[in-house]
Amino acid sequence: MNADLAPSTAPIDPQAAYRAVVAHDARFDGRLFVGVTSTGVYCRPVCRVRTPMQRNCRFFHNAPSAEVAGFRPCLRCRPEMAPGLSLVDSPQVLSGIAARMIDEAARAGADLYLPDIAVRLGVTDRHLRRIFAAVHGVSPIDYLTTQRLLLAKRLLTDTPLPVTEVAHASGFSSLRRFNDAFSTRYRMSPTALRKERGFAPRGALVLRLAYRPPYDIDALLGFFAARRVAGVEAVDPATRSLRRTLSLVHRGEALRGWLAGRFVAERHEFELQVAASLLPALGTVLERVRQGLDLDADPSLIDPALAALPGRAMPGLRVPNGMDGFESAVRVILGQQVTVAAARTLVSRLVERFGTPIATPHDDLTRCFPDAATLAGASAEAIGTLGIVRQRVGALQALAREVAAGRIVLHRGAPLAPTLDALRALPGIGEWTVQLIAMRALAWPDAFPATDIGVMNALGTRDAKAVAARSEAWRPWRSYAVMKLWKSLETGT
Repeated sequence: MNADLAPSTAPIDPQAAYRAVVAHDARFDGRLFVGVTSTGVYCRPVCRVRTPMQRNCRFFHNAPSAEVAGFRPCLRCRPEMAPGLSLVDSPQVLSGIAARMIDEAARAGADLYLPDIAVRLGVTDRHLRRIFAAVHGVSPIDYLTTQRLLLAKRLLTDTPLPVTEVAHASGFSSLRRFNDAFSTRYRMSPTALRKERGFAPRGALVLRLAYRPPYDIDALLGFFAARRVAGVEAVDPATRSLRRTLSLVHRGEALRGWLAGRFVAERHEFELQVAASLLPALGTVLERVRQGLDLDADPSLIDPALAALPGRAMPGLRVPNGMDGFESAVRVILGQQVTVAAARTLVSRLVERFGTPIATPHDDLTRCFPDAATLAGASAEAIGTLGIVRQRVGALQALAREVAAGRIVLHRGAPLAPTLDALRALPGIGEWTVQLIAMRALAWPDAFPATDIGVMNALGTRDAKAVAARSEAWRPWRSYAVMKLWKSLETGT
């Protein structure tokens, strides 16, 4: 059934798809949507409404395809909460990267021009449109419109933002355009939806983010706990919860706040609280949390590809990413040629010296990680007094200058090849660092640091060429192979 339902340009097998719907199979959440002709609504396979008759079902690989076909999102299972797709889920990686860039712009409420994406990816506008439509079944504009409307639907349902602010936060240039698009697609006005669903409570917002099982929650929390920086983040494996501070720039305004969440395994969800101060950038915040916790991974595709790796099976292993790409890259640089504990000490000193103090309702969250502009403007001597060697200070500040100037962007919607080439051009950043940044800041699922000492130890060799050659069998999921190899050293299996 996995092969029948894997995202591709091939038609969906309706029998296999209907079995997934009948079983409410969470493994296909976000990879399959069902439109019900008798109601005009499309649902996730996990929807708990009465199962429709098969003759009334139409199946789609993604939400935009369902909406273009005339179906509106279910108000109960809420398709906007479904997991997304990994870049390499698409048979054309180019179209997957383009979709990620569109997703990022939609959730940030930013303007987006397809020719600009094409230029960044090194192809023509016409070629990108053709490949995108062939893979995703809709045009890039229809895809973008759906992502913006689904974000708007979530903001209307889960937050008290005024409708005008919802329109702008979801990327619409005017309230009139937003009302027209929303009413055309969903056959109700934004105010009608809000009246039906009600407002979110005051104070911290509580949102639910779905993931596909299995998910090795303990492994992910253990990874974060070993690298926890006091004041910025806190992890509680016993309650399967974590919290942290977060700062970002949204429409030119610096926002700071906190996040707190816990895994609810029985519902295959991460339940998230968001500080009210981050509300204007909620779309971006949700995207960062999804990336940070690798909630969009698809174990049904990843785990079989890693079955030949040494050691026991580790189903549902995730790649823990950062919720801020610059922060993740800084941590990688400070982790060059030192132990995890030593890197944690250096990062903690950096935060204590340059982090911004913040008041939160959590006693253990007191500082935000320093942003790129702050570290770019600091003196090399001030950073060096923290025990960071000169070469790493140079690498850190070179990266900070590029990020602060906007010449390097570090999130999973960034174009991969140009970003990696830009990183390689910086002093003090070698291939190990580039691959770890691709893995943890760009969420690239096929990154592979062949010279990593932990990977070599797990494979029983110090021959980097042999390690790289062996890794070819694990494409396109080598980032997950790295996590499994690291984990095998911890468990001795």
